[in-house]
Parts: sequence; structure tokens; C-alpha cells
Amino acid sequence: MKIKAFCSDVDGTLLNSERDLSQRLKAIVSKFHPDFPVILASSRMPNAMRHLVRDLGKSDQPLVSYNGGYVLSAQGEILDSVSIPLALVSKILELTKNTNIHVSLYQGEDWYEEKDDYWSQREIRNTKTNCIWLPTQEVLELWAKDNSGAHKVMCMGDSQEISWLFGELHFENSEDLHLYRSNDNYLEIAPKAISKATGLKKILEHSFDFGMESVIAFGDNYNDIDLLQSVGYGVAVANARPEVKAVAKEITLHNKEDGVAATLEKLFL
Repeated sequence: MKIKAFCSDVDGTLLNSERDLSQRLKAIVSKFHPDFPVILASSRMPNAMRHLVRDLGKSDQPLVSYNGGYVLSAQGEILDSVSIPLALVSKILELTKNTNIHVSLYQGEDWYEEKDDYWSQREIRNTKTNCIWLPTQEVLELWAKDNSGAHKVMCMGDSQEISWLFGELHFENSEDLHLYRSNDNYLEIAPKAISKATGLKKILEHSFDFGMESVIAFGDNYNDIDLLQSVGYGVAVANARPEVKAVAKEITLHNKEDGVAATLEKLFL
């Protein structure tokens, strides 16, 4: 199989224990041909990935953000945009109203926060991205004006409250929402119709003359399963969920041991 593009999840896969890119990874990517696509596919917003692309020494690259809900070409053209309807966003907010759950709202290039607390500051640190401080009600009013919704709703808090919220939404809205627990304290909510695989497919159809079978992709969590199954060579890091390892063609080292770099070195050097 001739590999013509590299696609990777970010958190838990590409980043090391310092939540950064290792020198080893940067070194192997620097050996790629300048036209070789490096495509990040994450639940992150676009700006939380652009600085990583630059750190890898690449110029503008296509991005699969919000798990495939907002897909951009290398030139910044929107190739796909699928959001959670405003009514459903309002329902999520209503459910969390009498809890201690922190809710973050995302749409396109914008990340909205109402509370400046532990959770918002943690996300600012982890993603190296700034939010827009705005009361939630004003965000909903803003979106109502142009009949839009959220590309992602992120809920953070006590694991028991997060489990309760997952159960409530799964029971009533599992046909409309993709509910993804990235860890015990996080629940990431996206539209059901999209995935990282659908996002990558849009990019390839728009910008390249090859298909999914020519891509190597890396992942670690539930939202990577579809991606690893859909590409020519899917690789799970050693810290991946068992379900992700089950669909991978290869299991590489832990993300903290430079698993992505190790496999790329083996294939490209």
C-alpha cells in the first residue's frame, strides 16, 4: 500500500505527556515531501489545532474539527458544517441548570464561556486557545438570529453528574446526538450524522486525487473507531481503548512513548 496522507487524532494520540509535540515527531514529519498532507482530526476547535500544524513545520493544512462537524480545506474553505440544533442545545443547558456541570459552547471558529473557573482555565491551558466570555443566554440569542446551533457542546464536572447527564441524553436523544466521554469528567456532544471519517472523506474528495485507502490514521478513543476502520492503515496507540485496538491494523507505543513517531519512522525512513 502506498501511503499518500497522514491523519491523526490529537489528545491522547499525537501529543506527549506534556500535551505537546515531541522533537522526534517533528523530525519525522519534517522529512515528508512538502506536498504530503498532514491532517489533524479532533474534537478540538480549528484554532486549537492550527498551532500544532505550524509546530510540525507545515503550512496550512485541511482540518477535521469537532469530530467532523466542521471541516476546512487547506485554504480555509468550509467543506462541511453540521451543528446541533438550537432547541437541543437549550435542552442540554436546561438539564445542567441545577447541577455543578460546566458547559462550554462551540461554533465554527468561536468558543464561548460564561464562567471563568477551573474548567475553563484548564481548557485554555490545554488547547492554548482563547475563548469568548459571554453569558450563555446571549450566545443562544446570537445563534437564534441566524438560525444556527453548536458544532460542539462540552460538559465537564463530577463523574457521577456526567454519568447522569449521559444517561438522560442517551435515553431521549441518542438518535440525534453523538455522546462521547473522553474521560470520566468530560462529556463531548456532537451531531449524530458526522464522524472523523466523514470529515476526512470530504477533504479527500475536495482536494486530492486519492481515497481513504491511501491514508494512514492514528487514534486512541471511541471517536477514532470509524476513522481507523475507514482508512487503508489504521493504527491505535498502546493507551487506546480496547475497542479501538480491535479495529486497528497495528498497535504502536503509548502516546507518552512517541507511538505515532515510532510507526511513521518504521514506514517512511
